[in-house]
Amino acid sequence: MSNIVLLALTGLGLGALYFLIASGLSLIFGLADVLNFAHGLFLAVGAYGTWWSSTHLGLGFVPAVVFGVLAGTATAVLVEMLLIRPLYRRTIEQVLVTVGLSLAGVALLQAAFGADPLTFPRPEWATGTTRILGAIVPNDRFLLIGAAVVVLAAIQVFLRRTRFGLIVRAGVEDRTMVTALGINVRTAFTLVFAIGGAAAALAGALAGVYFGNVSPGQGTSLLIFAFIVVVIGGMGSVTGSAVAAVLVGLVQQFTSFYAAAGVGEASVVLLLAVVLLARPGGLAGRAA
Repeated sequence: MSNIVLLALTGLGLGALYFLIASGLSLIFGLADVLNFAHGLFLAVGAYGTWWSSTHLGLGFVPAVVFGVLAGTATAVLVEMLLIRPLYRRTIEQVLVTVGLSLAGVALLQAAFGADPLTFPRPEWATGTTRILGAIVPNDRFLLIGAAVVVLAAIQVFLRRTRFGLIVRAGVEDRTMVTALGINVRTAFTLVFAIGGAAAALAGALAGVYFGNVSPGQGTSLLIFAFIVVVIGGMGSVTGSAVAAVLVGLVQQFTSFYAAAGVGEASVVLLLAVVLLARPGGLAGRAA
């Protein structure tokens, strides 16, 4: 029983991490119609920003995370304004630019911080454990789950209850009509990139807590699972991504524990194939 509880909470924590990355990815694709392969760069900037501000500026964990999130958000805004904005509705060019930026970002981080993983400064309470139904569960799992719930709620409120959220949704449906009403849709889409970058940067900081270290290629490796989550959940559906992230995290943890090494990752790919065969549009998407 204790093993099941531990695996379930660990799977939920891992799924929460995947969702934090996938939420911004899904938001940017669903609203701005941009398939952003440089999303992992925002995550890495957030992770290294948190690490640097903690080790060099002496900030506590929460202020360091805020610093990292601001750094990732600023990076996302610059990428949108300088590289993506001229390429809206030009999908092939978007893919080429974002893939190139992802590779260049990893190289720049290696040049600045080195290629070896750096020990991440985790708060003392995150390194502790809590006993639940006989299972000793690391506290960082609860941190990830709580952060994912807050981000999901915040995105839903933004899209459904705020003026900018309504503008973005209207701009997706008919950008020409919204522009004719005197509304700057480009500013709203920049805000979408900022929110997506902030979620990814937060994921980077919390990934450092979860794994205990940060490395230049961490964003790229996690982005692969985030893309799987987005596809399973339905392209552009944040709620679908949340459900898919839970499924992926649980499947990966349970199969990794009860089967041979490496089966966890393979089981995620199998889950992707099964979902796409049954529902080509994903769990919350529309079939093609």
